[in-house]
Amino acid sequence: MNPRRRRPIRAAALTAVAALTLAGTSGCRSDSQATGCSHGKNENDGTLDVVASFYPMAFLAEQVGGPHVRVSSLTQPGQEPHDLEISARQTACLQESDAVLYLKGLQPSVDDAVAQSEVRTKIDAASLTTLEKHGNEVGGHAAAHDDSPGEEEGGGKDPHLWLDPVRYAQVAAGVGRAFEKADPDHADGYRARTRTLTARLHALDTRYADGLRSTRSKVFITTHAAFGYLAERYGITEEAINGLDPDSEPSAARVRGLESMARADGVSTVFYETLVSDATAKTVAKDAGLRTDVLDPIEGITPKSRGRDYFQVMDANLTALRTALGAR
Repeated sequence: MNPRRRRPIRAAALTAVAALTLAGTSGCRSDSQATGCSHGKNENDGTLDVVASFYPMAFLAEQVGGPHVRVSSLTQPGQEPHDLEISARQTACLQESDAVLYLKGLQPSVDDAVAQSEVRTKIDAASLTTLEKHGNEVGGHAAAHDDSPGEEEGGGKDPHLWLDPVRYAQVAAGVGRAFEKADPDHADGYRARTRTLTARLHALDTRYADGLRSTRSKVFITTHAAFGYLAERYGITEEAINGLDPDSEPSAARVRGLESMARADGVSTVFYETLVSDATAKTVAKDAGLRTDVLDPIEGITPKSRGRDYFQVMDANLTALRTALGAR
């Protein structure tokens, strides 16, 4: 960590770190799959230490930061980010970092830790674009613009902005500006990498727009309502078995409504994801005579992911959607 940014850690955090160190806890890698923190390594190299809340934030930090940042993620690969409860050690790492990149409203424990920390650069991805409320009405995906302050997921604000390449590009641009301000010595590099990343995201947007422009059906079913922004962007309709919370249980009426809607709208596929149980999706699909497939909300990259990074998995998602919707 750069000495000019070092701050004292609170006594409680120091105690927690010392206890865990004595217990044999080791440091973590500095890529987006790392957990804990990488602080304490090469502290005089001028690198910006960034703590990211989960994979989509860590990916942005790495792509924009390049060699000038050292990124640690609070969420382990394969862990459902909605369920994250950060540890004392992670809280201490957060306190020692130069910057934190998170998405307010997705992980309440992270929101609380960031609010209580003294990190100089706090980057809330939700503040860098617009968020909306996405509903779950049978027969039509409800979406309403809402300019009120951010809410937690239970309040209806949809945090899954990274699944819309255009919104994700807006966040990337904001992250670039924040890094430039936090580390002006490397501003040119941050600007160049931000331009490269946003160009790739706009190219991804074009692939989706072209790939989903003409389809036999416009409706797809998912396990939880993660794809509302994507659906809005490309003129298709998401019907979710669960709401914004992937662990919620659908009512019997909701399941019956989905089965009726599937028949009426020519739905062929029920999509599930790799980080939560697929039992409900497979039950709905079996009862309605539909096939199943994976549509990945890209909340983490694991060996089960259909790609090694955000772009590869988004392209795999596009292929799955084109097949399910009968793209022409």
